[in-house]
Amino acid sequence: MDFRLSEEQQQIKQMVHELCLERVEPRAAAIDESGEFPWDIKELFASHDILAIPFTPDYGGVSGSAVTLIVAIEEISKFCATSSLILSVQSLGSLPIWLAGTEEQKRKYLPPLARGERLAAYALTEPGSGSDAGGMRTRAVRRGDSYLINGSKTFITGGSVADTLVVFARTDQDGDASLRNISAFIVEKDMPGFKVGKLEKKLGIRGSPTAQIFFEDLVVPEKNRLGRDGDGFRLAMRVLDHSRPGIAAQALGLAEGAFELARRYARERHQFGKPISEFQGIQFLLADMATQIEAARALTYAAADAIDRQLAEINLTSAMAKLCASDTAMRVTTDAVQVLGGYGYLRDFPAERMMRDAKITQIYEGTNEIQRLVIARALLKEKKS
Repeated sequence: MDFRLSEEQQQIKQMVHELCLERVEPRAAAIDESGEFPWDIKELFASHDILAIPFTPDYGGVSGSAVTLIVAIEEISKFCATSSLILSVQSLGSLPIWLAGTEEQKRKYLPPLARGERLAAYALTEPGSGSDAGGMRTRAVRRGDSYLINGSKTFITGGSVADTLVVFARTDQDGDASLRNISAFIVEKDMPGFKVGKLEKKLGIRGSPTAQIFFEDLVVPEKNRLGRDGDGFRLAMRVLDHSRPGIAAQALGLAEGAFELARRYARERHQFGKPISEFQGIQFLLADMATQIEAARALTYAAADAIDRQLAEINLTSAMAKLCASDTAMRVTTDAVQVLGGYGYLRDFPAERMMRDAKITQIYEGTNEIQRLVIARALLKEKKS
């Protein structure tokens, strides 16, 4: 079942699929094994304008549509989840600038990101504030027409390779720890006081660097602040509402890739004199996998469409899509390993990598427990009104 895509979106989908089949899939296992950022894939995406998809033509992009973006992320994720994060994080890191930046900020920062000359990252999480994003302790103290930032961030996807980062920090001067005293800043990696700490060793998405970042008396000019003082927390939540369908698309692509692998294997693998696809137990597994994928696809595309149409309930639809698709990815990839049996457990086959990669989609950009809270609050608020 296909969401009704425009002719341009269908062409982008086909282009991304063919490019990844030819150039990305052969690199996926090596990227996972080395754990190194795939600069060659980044350059490949930049040269084919894939990194320009999140941006409108006004800023050097090719689309700016959320639906077009998830189409591309989904296709890449079928072959390599790590590679899909190059595009996904480019969108995530630039979203705060797109949503809250001045025209001057957009003109300065978005075109180089669209061309793939610079990479973006989103620096929100801290060692003591994950799901509780409002508990951050990084501080930005005003000094004339600039801010002095001190603190640290952790679990920052692409933090070690990004050139442009949006950093969230407390700007309260009187010790008030409320959410009204968080602001957002555009930080460049060559600013004095910006330091990259250790890179985390992870279960999956190993070629996507997850970094600690430290700020030691880092001076950021006031013109790099996004919005007004105190607008940061609301902006951070808006960004996540817009970015969660991208994680849903990543999960969807992982599930689709694992399903296709399992289906091919079931047709080719013979036991007891016939293909294992003829056994009812395998048929039931494949039927459940396909049904779950279609349900996840419907929610994922509906969420992206809601963003493009600027509907009011995007926080609800985005949370539902992320929750459903990531849970689906975990179930489907695990079942794919089961269909492949002993071979599914071997690193010679991509099923085990897909299962490892799928797990993070239930955790980052808001754990699925947080998604359930978002959904419940939206439903109860709507019912009360």
